[in-house]
Amino acid sequence: MGKYLSAEAHDTVTAAVAEAELHTSGEIVTVLADRSDGYTDIALWWAIAAAFTAMSLLAALPDVFLPELAWLWGGWVPEWTLGEFAALIIGFGLMKFVGVLLFQLWQPLKFWLVPPPVKTARVHDRAVAHFRVGAERRTHGRTGVLLYLSMREHRAEIVADEPIAALVPAEVWGEAMADMLVEIKQGRIAEGLAAGIRDVGAVLSEHFPRSEDDQNELPDRLIEV
Repeated sequence: MGKYLSAEAHDTVTAAVAEAELHTSGEIVTVLADRSDGYTDIALWWAIAAAFTAMSLLAALPDVFLPELAWLWGGWVPEWTLGEFAALIIGFGLMKFVGVLLFQLWQPLKFWLVPPPVKTARVHDRAVAHFRVGAERRTHGRTGVLLYLSMREHRAEIVADEPIAALVPAEVWGEAMADMLVEIKQGRIAEGLAAGIRDVGAVLSEHFPRSEDDQNELPDRLIEV
């Protein structure tokens, strides 16, 4: 059905949400994302850093590097004018810039080069963005909770409406994420999401028990983006 989960796996997550919401007025939304950002800016910074480093080294140590480039002129080391040498430095830097960008077209390398704090921040920002669109202030009692899993970054987030966040400490959600990630690290994505959903549902049922006239206000299905 999706890139990561089959229709049966989607049904597993949907069933877990429906079961959890039987005991709470809270509403649980689940989102599974391939990635939270394209990190184009990070790739550009790496390419700029590589180009600047290469240009600086060539300018500072010409006697070391120019003989290594002599094969370009049939083994001869020409006498360079200042303008020619400047052009060589700029051209060398441009080659490094393009080369590093091309290397980062290989996605595993590109994501490996993204600093972990940047991944964490952008996964959080994207989770909050999804929450604002799909759950925030969309329930009668403002009892929406989003479980967000970003596969490329290997990170998860739980975002809750303000009334829930005021009652539930952050470390409680940390326990739910830990249970979720235990399964996901073993490749059991649907089972991991279901585990996190059960934990979130248990917390919600304690603070926001289901009322007799409670209605299902948000879809139970997993959103895969």
